Amino acid sequence: MTRPAPDVTRAAAPWSWALAGAALGLIAALLLFAPARWLAALLAWGSQGHLALEDARGTVWSGSAQWVLAGGRGSRDAVALPSRLAWTLRPDLRGMALSLHAPCCTPQPVTMRIHPTTQGLGVSVADTADSHWPAQLLAGLGTPWNTLQLEGRLQLSTRGLHLRWTPGQLQLQGSAQLLALDMASRLTTLRPMGSYRLTLEGGTPAATLRLETLAGGLRLAGTGEWQPSRLRFSGEATTAPEHAAVLANLLNLLGRREGARSIITLG
Repeated sequence: MTRPAPDVTRAAAPWSWALAGAALGLIAALLLFAPARWLAALLAWGSQGHLALEDARGTVWSGSAQWVLAGGRGSRDAVALPSRLAWTLRPDLRGMALSLHAPCCTPQPVTMRIHPTTQGLGVSVADTADSHWPAQLLAGLGTPWNTLQLEGRLQLSTRGLHLRWTPGQLQLQGSAQLLALDMASRLTTLRPMGSYRLTLEGGTPAATLRLETLAGGLRLAGTGEWQPSRLRFSGEATTAPEHAAVLANLLNLLGRREGARSIITLG
């Protein structure tokens, strides 16, 4: 009598399911416990070296690091926040919810939602009114900030701010306001030299910028547009005759001199 051949497929099936389960478990564990340094590497790559998370601890989903602004890849200019930056990242059906908190600068966490769009990525920022940042942080971005060596307080507020990235383009809706208060620079002995307000109003096809002086001996004013692929700005810096001597070096750096004025042009 001929014996039936063993059912190899049936015998192998339990092992196949076990291997598949183990692989899925490994993938889930990698995603769940992905180290924070992975997020740091992604941010450095995406910002071309201008933003860095040093000494990253925790996971991609919940961690902290020293947030550093730098002049880009290969730059020696870098300035860190006075305190560590902590984050939580939570995926949901609409994308991901991100919360950021730095004891030095954000009395309340800054929250935003990141979600894919048909052609790119969208970021919706919850309204904020009381985040404060040291102006010294800007020196990390390199020229001309490393020469200006600004001191003072930067106060950022947003309302209905939404950013949409598509390949090579950035579109903004809503508004943001940056107050630069009691500003000083190593290029002048006038301390403070002034306080200023920069207002960004989103729109289509371009967002608008407006710079104005609130107080001080150095007067700044100008307008511009943040178009989908570039920034255009034109303005001027002026001062009263009694401050002309102590502000001369700063006026020369800010733009093209026309008598007592310095013409500022970007883009």
